[in-house]
Amino acid sequence: MPEIKLDTNYVEEILTENSYIPDDNIVTVVFLALSLKKPILIEGPPGTGKTELSKAISRAFERDFFRVQCYEGITFEQIVGEWNYQKQLLHLEMSKIKKTDAEKTEEDVFSEEFFIKRPLLSAFMNEKSSVILIDEIDKADEEVESFLLQALGEKQITVNDLGTFDLKNDLLVIMTSNSQRQLLDETKDRCLYLYIDYPTFEREVEIVKSHVPNASLGLIKSVVRAMQKVRKLNLIKTPSIRATVDWINSLLVFGKDDLDDDSFKKTINVVIKNEDDKNKVIESFKLD
Repeated sequence: MPEIKLDTNYVEEILTENSYIPDDNIVTVVFLALSLKKPILIEGPPGTGKTELSKAISRAFERDFFRVQCYEGITFEQIVGEWNYQKQLLHLEMSKIKKTDAEKTEEDVFSEEFFIKRPLLSAFMNEKSSVILIDEIDKADEEVESFLLQALGEKQITVNDLGTFDLKNDLLVIMTSNSQRQLLDETKDRCLYLYIDYPTFEREVEIVKSHVPNASLGLIKSVVRAMQKVRKLNLIKTPSIRATVDWINSLLVFGKDDLDDDSFKKTINVVIKNEDDKNKVIESFKLD
């Protein structure tokens, strides 16, 4: 993209243009991460836009996007890559048939042609500036976290029998955590920290307007006001920002331009995904 003067105003403007409405804290951290070339660690409740922020940065700054979705038991191979054993065996068998030099053949099967690259290595080797999202890093174990820390710190990845790969682009690393476990102090020390909570009433109105531009301001405000009250209840699953957008779209299907008692009860299943939560919301809810 053309050379631009990076400042906080530009970051706010371009994220907004790419359907992400940031607050001042988000703007500041993104600006510093891009300026200082430091990773971002994002924590906060599920459904507050942690993952979406990384996608918006990728779109806004025209960077390629890569994602590692962490889960319990994820391994080095699933993050970096693994040998294609079937292709290696087939090559060895074909070499026997053709009576190719055995020693040379064994060397050939440990080349990049026989290695399946996973997201982290692909992001490292990409020629274009990129964003890599390491989503829910708290679900991976400390050994995997330590490996990621070393690779990102040294800007190198070493694969046994293949070699060492240097980082080839300006890679912005974004990690998210739902605080399932405490992350290593070394991880926190290397990153800029950002906590994204559920949005204020004003910010959620702006977010929803950007996603449902055909909805009236009155409908948006009535639904967001209701959602803000719902989130204050002690629920098993607090509804996300996406749920607010889905709720408004559902009301539009019914031709509603406001949230009344009847439409609330008809569409609450769009927002609440647990029967106990649903009963608690219906009992507690009072429309203005």
